[in-house]
Amino acid sequence: MPTHRVKLLKREEVAEGTMSFYFEKPADFQFKPGQYLDCSLIDPPQTDAEGNIRTFSIASAPAESDLMVATRMRDTAFKRVLKGMPLGSHLNIDGPLGSFTMHSNVSRAAVFLAGVIGITPFRSMIVNATRERLAHRLVLLYSNRRPEDAAFLEELQKIGSENRNCHIICVMTAIKKSKRSRDG
Repeated sequence: MPTHRVKLLKREEVAEGTMSFYFEKPADFQFKPGQYLDCSLIDPPQTDAEGNIRTFSIASAPAESDLMVATRMRDTAFKRVLKGMPLGSHLNIDGPLGSFTMHSNVSRAAVFLAGVIGITPFRSMIVNATRERLAHRLVLLYSNRRPEDAAFLEELQKIGSENRNCHIICVMTAIKKSKRSRDG
């Protein structure tokens, strides 16, 4: 498995307390939706007992131009450094890794069950299946406390309304604590 040195291109908040990070995709980097990678900080200005490597599911689809991961922003040295590093800074990635990918039998529905940040491999699969116009029936059951906590919620709901093979079912367990109204 090769190690790639990549550049941090951008970061954005995708839910309260959750950020996505976009890295340049190496020219020879190929992956299947659902796979993951290991990110290593290079000479970070701070570290802690958890170390300088984290494993992230790849949230972007293969056809997207950048590699994107998303994470809940706990208070660790790794995440403080990642959040604060200047755009253009480099990291090392190892991967792609893993075999958690969508099956190829289009006669069987693909049913995804996700909560909070566990959505990342499914975002990759759903975006890819929609872009590739795969015939798979897709059903996503996505649970969060509030809509504010649900990464990629609006994007996934839009895909669900546009792709007749994709059904997005959202469950909010603490909707009364939300500042947003919600149907469902």
